[in-house]
Amino acid sequence: MSIPILHKKQLLLSYLQKTGAIKSPEVLGAFKKVRREDFVSEEYKSHAYEDRALPIEEGATISQPTTVAQMLELLDFKKGQKVLEAGSGCGYVLALINEIIGNKGKIFGIEIKKNLVKFSKKILASKKNITIVEGDAHQGLKKYAPFDRILVSAGAPEIPQNLIEQLNPDGGIMAVPVGQPYTTQKMLKITKKKDEIKIEEKGYFVFVPLVHK
Repeated sequence: MSIPILHKKQLLLSYLQKTGAIKSPEVLGAFKKVRREDFVSEEYKSHAYEDRALPIEEGATISQPTTVAQMLELLDFKKGQKVLEAGSGCGYVLALINEIIGNKGKIFGIEIKKNLVKFSKKILASKKNITIVEGDAHQGLKKYAPFDRILVSAGAPEIPQNLIEQLNPDGGIMAVPVGQPYTTQKMLKITKKKDEIKIEEKGYFVFVPLVHK
Protein backbone atom coordinates (compact mmCIF):
# COMPACT_ATOMS: atom_id res chain seq x y z
CA MET A 1 0.00 0.00 0.00
CA SER A 2 1.42 3.39 -0.98
CA ILE A 3 2.03 6.05 1.67
CA PRO A 4 -0.21 9.16 1.33
CA ILE A 5 1.75 12.18 0.14
CA LEU A 6 0.87 14.24 3.21
CA HIS A 7 2.35 11.54 5.44
CA LYS A 8 5.49 11.46 3.27
CA LYS A 9 5.79 15.23 3.79
CA GLN A 10 5.48 14.87 7.55
CA LEU A 11 8.15 12.17 7.57
CA LEU A 12 10.51 14.37 5.53
CA LEU A 13 9.98 17.40 7.79
CA SER A 14 10.66 15.27 10.85
CA TYR A 15 13.86 13.98 9.23
CA LEU A 16 15.03 17.50 8.31
CA GLN A 17 14.52 18.63 11.90
CA LYS A 18 16.23 15.59 13.44
CA THR A 19 19.29 15.97 11.21
CA GLY A 20 19.54 19.70 11.94
CA ALA A 21 18.98 20.78 8.33
CA ILE A 22 16.01 22.80 9.59
CA LYS A 23 16.65 24.76 12.78
CA SER A 24 14.39 27.80 12.69
CA PRO A 25 10.59 27.96 12.94
CA GLU A 26 10.55 30.27 9.91
CA VAL A 27 12.18 27.72 7.59
CA LEU A 28 10.06 24.91 9.04
CA GLY A 29 6.90 26.94 8.47
CA ALA A 30 7.87 27.58 4.84
CA PHE A 31 8.49 23.88 4.19
CA LYS A 32 5.15 23.03 5.78
CA LYS A 33 3.22 25.52 3.66
CA VAL A 34 4.82 25.13 0.20
CA ARG A 35 3.81 22.02 -1.75
CA ARG A 36 6.94 20.59 -3.42
CA GLU A 37 4.76 18.27 -5.53
CA ASP A 38 3.34 21.32 -7.35
CA PHE A 39 6.78 22.13 -8.76
CA VAL A 40 7.61 18.76 -10.34
CA SER A 41 6.18 16.90 -13.33
CA GLU A 42 3.38 14.37 -12.90
CA GLU A 43 5.74 11.39 -13.06
CA TYR A 44 7.73 12.64 -10.05
CA LYS A 45 4.89 13.85 -7.80
CA SER A 46 4.92 10.64 -5.77
CA HIS A 47 8.66 11.22 -5.14
CA ALA A 48 8.26 14.88 -4.11
CA TYR A 49 9.00 14.22 -0.43
CA GLU A 50 12.00 12.01 -0.87
CA ASP A 51 15.20 13.70 0.23
CA ARG A 52 16.76 13.89 -3.21
CA ALA A 53 17.04 16.18 -6.19
CA LEU A 54 14.53 15.54 -8.96
CA PRO A 55 14.82 16.34 -12.69
CA ILE A 56 12.60 19.14 -13.96
CA GLU A 57 13.74 20.31 -17.40
CA GLU A 58 16.70 20.22 -19.79
CA GLY A 59 19.21 18.95 -17.24
CA ALA A 60 17.92 21.23 -14.46
CA THR A 61 16.82 19.85 -11.10
CA ILE A 62 14.73 20.80 -8.10
CA SER A 63 17.31 20.60 -5.34
CA GLN A 64 17.39 18.06 -2.53
CA PRO A 65 15.29 19.27 0.44
CA THR A 66 18.23 18.92 2.85
CA THR A 67 20.33 21.18 0.63
CA VAL A 68 17.58 23.78 0.23
CA ALA A 69 16.91 23.84 3.98
CA GLN A 70 20.59 24.30 4.84
CA MET A 71 20.99 27.14 2.34
CA LEU A 72 17.89 28.92 3.66
CA GLU A 73 19.16 28.60 7.24
CA LEU A 74 22.57 29.87 6.16
CA LEU A 75 21.10 33.08 4.74
CA ASP A 76 19.38 34.11 8.00
CA PHE A 77 16.51 35.95 6.29
CA LYS A 78 14.69 38.90 7.84
CA LYS A 79 11.17 40.09 7.11
CA GLY A 80 10.89 42.59 4.26
CA GLN A 81 14.32 41.98 2.70
CA LYS A 82 15.18 42.15 -0.99
CA VAL A 83 16.36 38.75 -2.23
CA LEU A 84 17.78 37.33 -5.48
CA GLU A 85 17.84 33.66 -6.44
CA ALA A 86 20.30 33.04 -9.27
CA GLY A 87 19.17 29.97 -11.18
CA SER A 88 15.59 30.02 -9.91
CA GLY A 89 14.46 26.97 -11.89
CA CYS A 90 10.88 25.90 -11.28
CA GLY A 91 10.26 28.53 -8.59
CA TYR A 92 10.14 26.21 -5.55
CA VAL A 93 12.82 28.06 -3.58
CA LEU A 94 11.29 31.42 -4.49
CA ALA A 95 8.04 30.22 -2.92
CA LEU A 96 9.85 29.12 0.25
CA ILE A 97 11.66 32.45 0.55
CA ASN A 98 8.36 34.28 0.13
CA GLU A 99 6.93 32.43 3.13
CA ILE A 100 9.98 33.35 5.22
CA ILE A 101 10.35 37.06 4.43
CA GLY A 102 6.67 37.88 3.93
CA ASN A 103 4.72 39.86 1.38
CA LYS A 104 6.53 43.11 2.18
CA GLY A 105 9.79 41.60 0.96
CA LYS A 106 10.86 41.77 -2.67
CA ILE A 107 12.02 38.56 -4.33
CA PHE A 108 13.72 38.23 -7.71
CA GLY A 109 14.55 35.09 -9.66
CA ILE A 110 16.76 34.89 -12.74
CA GLU A 111 16.65 31.74 -14.86
CA ILE A 112 18.18 30.99 -18.25
CA LYS A 113 15.77 28.26 -19.39
CA LYS A 114 12.74 29.76 -21.11
CA ASN A 115 10.32 26.95 -20.25
CA LEU A 116 11.23 27.10 -16.57
CA VAL A 117 10.70 30.87 -16.56
CA LYS A 118 7.27 30.35 -18.11
CA PHE A 119 6.38 27.59 -15.63
CA SER A 120 7.56 29.45 -12.54
CA LYS A 121 5.82 32.69 -13.57
CA LYS A 122 2.57 30.78 -13.97
CA ILE A 123 2.71 28.87 -10.69
CA LEU A 124 3.76 31.97 -8.73
CA ALA A 125 1.46 34.41 -10.54
CA SER A 126 -0.46 35.23 -7.36
CA LYS A 127 2.72 36.32 -5.55
CA LYS A 128 2.93 39.95 -6.63
CA ASN A 129 6.19 40.56 -4.76
CA ILE A 130 8.05 37.92 -6.83
CA THR A 131 9.64 38.96 -10.13
CA ILE A 132 11.12 36.30 -12.43
CA VAL A 133 13.43 37.30 -15.28
CA GLU A 134 14.82 35.22 -18.14
CA GLY A 135 18.56 35.71 -18.30
CA ASP A 136 22.09 34.66 -17.38
CA ALA A 137 22.31 34.14 -13.62
CA HIS A 138 26.04 34.92 -13.68
CA GLN A 139 25.11 38.51 -14.55
CA GLY A 140 22.57 38.86 -11.77
CA LEU A 141 20.01 41.65 -11.93
CA LYS A 142 21.95 44.88 -11.62
CA LYS A 143 18.89 47.09 -12.22
CA TYR A 144 17.28 45.77 -9.01
CA ALA A 145 20.44 45.68 -6.86
CA PRO A 146 21.57 45.86 -4.14
CA PHE A 147 20.18 42.66 -2.62
CA ASP A 148 20.15 41.84 1.08
CA ARG A 149 20.46 38.15 0.29
CA ILE A 150 21.55 36.19 -2.80
CA LEU A 151 21.07 32.45 -3.12
CA VAL A 152 22.83 30.71 -6.01
CA SER A 153 20.98 27.49 -6.81
CA ALA A 154 23.58 25.91 -9.10
CA GLY A 155 27.30 25.27 -8.97
CA ALA A 156 29.67 28.02 -10.13
CA PRO A 157 33.30 27.24 -11.08
CA GLU A 158 34.34 30.34 -9.14
CA ILE A 159 32.67 33.03 -7.05
CA PRO A 160 30.50 35.13 -9.42
CA GLN A 161 31.93 38.64 -9.04
CA ASN A 162 28.88 40.29 -10.59
CA LEU A 163 26.79 38.88 -7.75
CA ILE A 164 29.29 40.06 -5.12
CA GLU A 165 28.94 43.57 -6.55
CA GLN A 166 25.15 43.34 -6.27
CA LEU A 167 25.18 42.42 -2.57
CA ASN A 168 24.06 45.06 -0.10
CA PRO A 169 27.27 46.52 1.39
CA ASP A 170 25.51 46.83 4.75
CA GLY A 171 25.69 43.16 5.74
CA GLY A 172 24.46 41.45 2.58
CA ILE A 173 24.87 37.66 2.52
CA MET A 174 25.26 35.25 -0.39
CA ALA A 175 25.21 31.45 -0.37
CA VAL A 176 26.92 29.92 -3.40
CA PRO A 177 28.27 26.42 -4.18
CA VAL A 178 31.67 26.73 -5.87
CA GLY A 179 33.53 24.03 -7.76
CA GLN A 180 33.33 21.91 -10.87
CA PRO A 181 29.82 20.76 -11.86
CA TYR A 182 28.63 17.27 -10.86
CA THR A 183 31.55 16.95 -8.42
CA THR A 184 31.77 17.89 -4.75
CA GLN A 185 31.46 21.66 -4.40
CA LYS A 186 32.11 23.91 -1.40
CA MET A 187 29.16 25.86 -0.07
CA LEU A 188 30.38 29.37 0.65
CA LYS A 189 28.70 31.95 2.85
CA ILE A 190 29.85 35.36 1.70
CA THR A 191 29.13 38.41 3.87
CA LYS A 192 29.69 41.95 2.61
CA LYS A 193 30.21 44.89 4.94
CA LYS A 194 31.32 48.08 3.23
CA ASP A 195 34.44 47.04 1.30
CA GLU A 196 35.14 43.97 3.43
CA ILE A 197 34.23 40.52 2.09
CA LYS A 198 34.11 37.62 4.53
CA ILE A 199 34.06 34.08 3.08
CA GLU A 200 33.18 31.02 5.16
CA GLU A 201 33.05 27.38 4.04
CA LYS A 202 29.81 25.67 5.05
CA GLY A 203 30.01 22.07 3.88
CA TYR A 204 30.08 20.16 0.62
CA PHE A 205 27.33 19.57 -1.92
CA VAL A 206 26.79 18.51 -5.54
CA PHE A 207 24.92 20.84 -7.90
CA VAL A 208 24.23 21.02 -11.62
CA PRO A 209 26.20 23.83 -13.32
CA LEU A 210 25.18 27.48 -13.33
CA VAL A 211 24.57 27.85 -17.07
CA HIS A 212 25.96 30.74 -19.14
CA LYS A 213 24.26 32.12 -22.24
